[in-house]
Amino acid sequence: MMRRQSPALDGFRLMAAVLVVAIHTSPLAGLSVGLDFWLTRVAARVAVPFFLMISGYFLARNQWKGTGKFIKKTLLLYGAAIVLYLPLNLYAGGFSFSQWLRAVLWEGTLYHLWYFPALIWGVMLTRLLLRLEERPALAAAVVLYLIGLGGDSYYGIVSRLPVFRHFYDWIFAITEYTRNGVFLVPLFLLLGARSIRLRAKVSAAGFCLVLSGMSLEAFFLRSMDVQRHDSMYLLLPLCMIFLFSLLLGCNHGRIHAARDLSLLIYLLHPACIVMVRALARLTHTWSVFVESSLPHFLAVLSLTVALSLILYRLRPLPSPARSRAWREIDLDALRSNARLLTQAAGPGCELMAVVKADAYGHGAKEVARTLQRDGIRAFAVACPAEGIALRRAGIRGCILILGWTPPEQAPLLARWRLTQTVADIEHGRALANAGYHVHVHLAVDTGMHRLGIPADDIAAIAEMYRLPGIRVDGIFSHLCVSDSLLADNVEYTNRQAGAFSHAVQQLTDMGIHPGKTHLMASYGILNRSCEGTDYARAGIVLYGIYSDDSPVCRNLDLRPVLSLRARIASVRSLAPGDTAGYGRAFTASRPTRLAAVTIGYADGLPRCLAERGGRVLIRGIPCPMVGRMCMDQLLVDVTDVADTAPGDMVTLIGRDSMAEIRAETVAEQCGTITNELLSRLGHRLPVVAAGQNRSLPHMLKAVLSEYL
Repeated sequence: MMRRQSPALDGFRLMAAVLVVAIHTSPLAGLSVGLDFWLTRVAARVAVPFFLMISGYFLARNQWKGTGKFIKKTLLLYGAAIVLYLPLNLYAGGFSFSQWLRAVLWEGTLYHLWYFPALIWGVMLTRLLLRLEERPALAAAVVLYLIGLGGDSYYGIVSRLPVFRHFYDWIFAITEYTRNGVFLVPLFLLLGARSIRLRAKVSAAGFCLVLSGMSLEAFFLRSMDVQRHDSMYLLLPLCMIFLFSLLLGCNHGRIHAARDLSLLIYLLHPACIVMVRALARLTHTWSVFVESSLPHFLAVLSLTVALSLILYRLRPLPSPARSRAWREIDLDALRSNARLLTQAAGPGCELMAVVKADAYGHGAKEVARTLQRDGIRAFAVACPAEGIALRRAGIRGCILILGWTPPEQAPLLARWRLTQTVADIEHGRALANAGYHVHVHLAVDTGMHRLGIPADDIAAIAEMYRLPGIRVDGIFSHLCVSDSLLADNVEYTNRQAGAFSHAVQQLTDMGIHPGKTHLMASYGILNRSCEGTDYARAGIVLYGIYSDDSPVCRNLDLRPVLSLRARIASVRSLAPGDTAGYGRAFTASRPTRLAAVTIGYADGLPRCLAERGGRVLIRGIPCPMVGRMCMDQLLVDVTDVADTAPGDMVTLIGRDSMAEIRAETVAEQCGTITNELLSRLGHRLPVVAAGQNRSLPHMLKAVLSEYL
């Protein structure tokens, strides 16, 4: 006989939220004090451990990789809850500074908000314990729970010994309860992560048996009057093991709204308690809806659920990233490329990731966050706006602006700690005289004749180091033909490199420390040695592609990071001789099935691509573009792909099954280079990437979208 499957975990989220409301409203107090104690102080005590276990369960499924994101999200929710209940705190008299600090760090600024700091501290402590491996971590968490137990339900017993009383007095000087992130949370997070699975009958019988034992334990402790608080029992962890196993055994599918609604119920029910009491006063129904415990509970629960449903329905719904057309980036490929290029640059030379032009169309914020997590601390952009966007995304370290910035923007450079390129002598002097302490790198012109102080003007270069208004942190130049292996171009590159090295050496001989030096960009890394420099500026090759098909000295195993994809909007049949598109540019020569694809030249695709043999991949099968590309759509002949339908994914750049369309191929068809092709990709194409590391502002936006 098959067991019935249901979304048990999500379903119990809602039940646990209702139990928390019951804890704070005592629904059975008017009927029986003992029965209400059992409901609110015994049975309902499974609610918070369940929330903790389900957090541990989902964190462990991702190998705890999302811990930072989880903590940020919890912090933002906690901050929003503090603001929500601030008027109530002020009405009640507020706190002193020390009380407020203690409440924020440990106990919550309202009685139910203790859960959020507890969860944050508990997750951080659990991650620390897991460095000991799972079993020692679990043993340590058990010890912490037992210590917490002595300050909770068993306090009246253990405190009879002076040594324990003094120990707990010290703890209570820091935090009011041992029901917190140090003593309570780690054990249940680890139990959720462990996800012990027992047979259904064993789980059900064990839960009922242990809950009965925990009930006897609670009533015994209550009769002895030894409980300082009643959140922690000796049998509670065992009870939760059986309960969670029972829920896992019959869990199937998801109730996607359950997480959001249970959280809203948890957050809002104290506000609804206040509103019910206020309404009862106004309507003269105090005796019915406040003094009568069960109607009070039902009124609070009804109002909380109604308000939660309203907020849930009013929440903003983000547009799915893959609904129309999108850029998809492979973060594993990005990390692999960065490691290979760092190795190629050689010992002592760090990688400076060039993320200008939205990281060549790959999404600068997502790329920079990923590389920062992998240890890269230097980035290059084209203008202050790009640098400021990275800072706002949480990027630290050096952010070098490679382009010219008006001296009038020196306040922005200083405020956002951006490093500016000195384009020439006058530019450096103007930055120094702007009245702000600006960090700069000197551009040296070694033969490209674009930006920079001439390499042979050592007096002007040295002057920059002496100007009081700027701090020179580095010096660099740019090679103009390092992508060519032709003899005369190699010779020209050698002369450029020699001129740069000579300028740096002259500064050193003058007693001037040049700072960080960098000369090689993408093709310099592939074709030359980076020895003797501090940075190698990796641009287009960081993303696993080449500007064109020019040969290189080092053929690294670089992997393309970006795929460009869209959807089929409609499919229609054409008879031979039928025409389609603007100007009737396509004429069917056979019975044809034509698909409209949801991407066009407004998304950055070259308009000439369809006319120059552009192709797409659908289910791994190449299909030709036909007719004229439109602003938002293009036409594809899908006659040879069976059962093509609206919603099917279309790959314009990237791999689909065993087939691949490389960016180099598309660029060559359009008579350009990949740098131009990819940097033109439009900002209305969302970036979809596995393991995105969101900044605090983006996290706040996500939280508001999901929960409010």
